[in-house]
Amino acid sequence: MVLMNNLLIILVCLFTLASVSTALPPPPLVLPNCSEKCGNVIIPYPFGMKEGCFRNPDYNITCENGITIFNSYAKSSDYFNRQVREISLSEADLVVEGENYAFECFDDNGETIKRQRYSYYLGQYTPFTISATRNKLIAIGCDTFAYLDSNYFGAINFTSGCISLCGSVRSVGNGSCDGTGCCQASIPSRVKGFYLNLDSKYNHTRDNNANPCGFAFVGDPSGFTFDKSDLSALSYKRSKIPMVLDWAIGNQTCEEALQNKTSYACGPNSYCFNSTNVAGYLCKCKDGFEGNPYLPKIGCRDIDECENVGKNQCHLSGSCINTMGSYNCSCPKGYSGDGWVNGSGCARMPYTYITIITGASAGFLVLPIFILFSFWAYKGIRRKINFENNGGILMRQQINLNHGDKKGFKLFTIKELQKATNNFREKIREGEFDEVFRGELPSGKGEVAIRRPKKMYKGHIIRFIDEVDILSQTNQDNVVKLAGCCLDFKDPILVYECFSRRTLFDYIHGKNHAKPLSWEDRIRIATETAKGLDYLHSFHHSLSIFHMNVKSSTILIDDEKKAKVSDFGASGFFPVGLDETKKKASNSGYLDPEYCDTGCELNDKSDVYSFGVVLAELLTGEKRIISSKEKLEMYFISPVKDGRLFDKIRIQNDGKEEQFRKIVVLAMNCLQDKREDRPTMKQVLKELDSFKKLSFFEKPSFQHNQKTEHHRGEPSTSSNIDAGFEIDDGC
Repeated sequence: MVLMNNLLIILVCLFTLASVSTALPPPPLVLPNCSEKCGNVIIPYPFGMKEGCFRNPDYNITCENGITIFNSYAKSSDYFNRQVREISLSEADLVVEGENYAFECFDDNGETIKRQRYSYYLGQYTPFTISATRNKLIAIGCDTFAYLDSNYFGAINFTSGCISLCGSVRSVGNGSCDGTGCCQASIPSRVKGFYLNLDSKYNHTRDNNANPCGFAFVGDPSGFTFDKSDLSALSYKRSKIPMVLDWAIGNQTCEEALQNKTSYACGPNSYCFNSTNVAGYLCKCKDGFEGNPYLPKIGCRDIDECENVGKNQCHLSGSCINTMGSYNCSCPKGYSGDGWVNGSGCARMPYTYITIITGASAGFLVLPIFILFSFWAYKGIRRKINFENNGGILMRQQINLNHGDKKGFKLFTIKELQKATNNFREKIREGEFDEVFRGELPSGKGEVAIRRPKKMYKGHIIRFIDEVDILSQTNQDNVVKLAGCCLDFKDPILVYECFSRRTLFDYIHGKNHAKPLSWEDRIRIATETAKGLDYLHSFHHSLSIFHMNVKSSTILIDDEKKAKVSDFGASGFFPVGLDETKKKASNSGYLDPEYCDTGCELNDKSDVYSFGVVLAELLTGEKRIISSKEKLEMYFISPVKDGRLFDKIRIQNDGKEEQFRKIVVLAMNCLQDKREDRPTMKQVLKELDSFKKLSFFEKPSFQHNQKTEHHRGEPSTSSNIDAGFEIDDGC
């Protein structure tokens, strides 16, 4: 028995190990790079707080000092601003604070001493109405008649009202709003505006001291409790009663919306239904899915019902198998039944003593095999979890949508990459955030370069998947082709065609037996690199691809000295807002000085700055400038401004003088500290293309001065070859 107990304990531990799972992060509610909250209020898409984050201006929400403001009509007027308390996707409503109310107060003689009427209008063509199911007209007073009508607001004509009376204030009780001291009335549906007014039969003269005023407002009665002390008040100073607005998409039915897939609002794994409260339609996740059904491309995510016992109806002794949008139940070996709680469940089959003895004996034989199998199963589960956490389901859907049966892009398994790289043994190069390995695919498919991050920043995973999906469709001569990716490792891995083992860094600095480059080669390589970067920046209309790792070691050069940009398309490899990373990154001479000053936000002008450093490296052949911003200033920027740049030149006598002057100016423009002062990559490419038209130098001599090294502030000991060559300090 002791042996059997120990065996059972081991089995339980192994099953526990095999079932370890990492909870998926909650599905996104907003578009990539958009804020989700203002103060304590969640702002889900189609709403948003800045350009590019909302579906259209009707859903624009303003966030001011942590306070959320809704303004759907007359945006130039603060009169219609309302503070937002809640936005609901499931109920398709928006809760705002009611800031005004109607009132009328009288003196002992029945003369009006103060009076206020109240009107509210959302706008005839906005996708909002005042909710008829969540709001009521509420009036307070012992001699008060409140009425609500459309007046001139909207196309619906209506009138609604209620009368609140009481013989004596002393007879009124708290809480009840049944017509004694407080009354309420329903409002019609699809109302976009109203006019609220009050009247009184006796002008509150019967019990003026106890009830001098009448009050009325439109709001959610669940946020209001009547208190008879309100009857004696001269102004209504209670907390603001919220009002609920219904919203929908467009001004068309689902059938009409489905005719135009471009403007259709419902994302993947969701369905459309017509709104009963607003002219338009709504979206909802299909059964078995969760998330924001309005997010384009992302939509709703599969719910893993097996992750939580409370989410499925599988018997406790049974097994749960998750499927897309659903799940199945089954019974383990040795049990009978269908595995469902509401079905036949799982019942243990009867055992005989011979069966028990035979099973115990067999256990000693199969235990090592079982342990090995459990370890293998655990690794399989971990790979599945990694695949889902890294956006694999979305990536697979995008590949099927964009590539179909084409073989141009592949989702590799980690086993395939381990075999291709001999378990990641041949490292080509290593950076601050990633490392690149050489691989050999089977069946003669050739070499590949496999890029593995040192850490993936999970907050970027949706943008990462979008980038990879878009880049899988690239086809440009100066961009290394993305062959595939692997998502079942702990962090995503990118696989590129292996274009060349030599880089521009090797040619500039004489590494790996690379021969020096001529001036014409340098200009052509710079132009080809700019073409590749401009292609990435402008390739896709919905998502700009920023390289974020432009340097001479990521520009590959083949035997014909043709350039291709590599190591692109992985914004998730790079951190946002990490102090430790800022300190490390600040040591790189290629890094945009504004990158970490702006919260480490991705930007195309960061690539332009890095390209400017590459140009300086091509011009001077100086390796020290790429180590830090200070070295770049010392060995390139200051010599340019002081007229000492020719002391650093190493190119041969086949250059063009005018080209040289203009490329120095172009490099300085790219290296501006402020992003807005730098050109775009398209402007850089246009400038480089124009160099082909410039005339040759007659007999230039651009040899690097090997005898004397000049530092900042020291005079040149060689002749000033570039006398008269001036660069504006603002360049």
